[in-house]
Amino acid sequence: MSSYFTRPAEKFPPAVKYLIAINVVVWVAQLLFDNRYGASVVAIGDVYDSVGFLTGKLALWPIGEGFKPYQLITHMFAHAASGSQMFFHILFNMFTLWMFGRILENVWGAKRFLVFYFICGLGSAALHLAVQYYTHSGSIAVGASGAVMGVLVAFAMTFPNTELYIMFIPVPVKAKWAITGLIVIDLVFGLYSASGDTIAHYAHLGGALTGFLLLKVWNKTNRRNFY
Repeated sequence: MSSYFTRPAEKFPPAVKYLIAINVVVWVAQLLFDNRYGASVVAIGDVYDSVGFLTGKLALWPIGEGFKPYQLITHMFAHAASGSQMFFHILFNMFTLWMFGRILENVWGAKRFLVFYFICGLGSAALHLAVQYYTHSGSIAVGASGAVMGVLVAFAMTFPNTELYIMFIPVPVKAKWAITGLIVIDLVFGLYSASGDTIAHYAHLGGALTGFLLLKVWNKTNRRNFY
């Protein structure tokens, strides 16, 4: 069995480090400029939403309701900048990116990891926009969650039997089952969305599906087994 670790594993490899740094800088900018210029109320279909100045520029808008192509990238670096969940949103995404992304980057290298990350983010946005378009519903979306979900799927496929400790579950759960469980939860909540649910579940599912398909293609093309 050949090893993919040609150098010592880094606790904070460059791609993950810079992705986290950019996300944090953008979030701080949102806090500063959203408050400086104040929030505005915008209509998206029949839904009215309160949007801060910079958040409104960076967020992913529904097609026909303010969508711009550059938002496919910028929304991945913006996070909730108001409300009770704003700290949790960026903290959870960045911690998850560091926890699992650094392992994949140490295996793949920075370039391949970044390619994977951005393709998952684009796949996440594509499914999210498609569902919004065909259901004539939705609001703006921000966050790295879709790309991070692709990272989680890649980790589960690469290290399926790694045991993870999950909050409120007293026993370790193998990665392949833990990540599958998250996908099922997103699917259920996406199909039966409750009132007040602000999570873009189909964006998560889009990132997960893209990550799964991309890794399948890579594995088949390179004829590599991951351990």
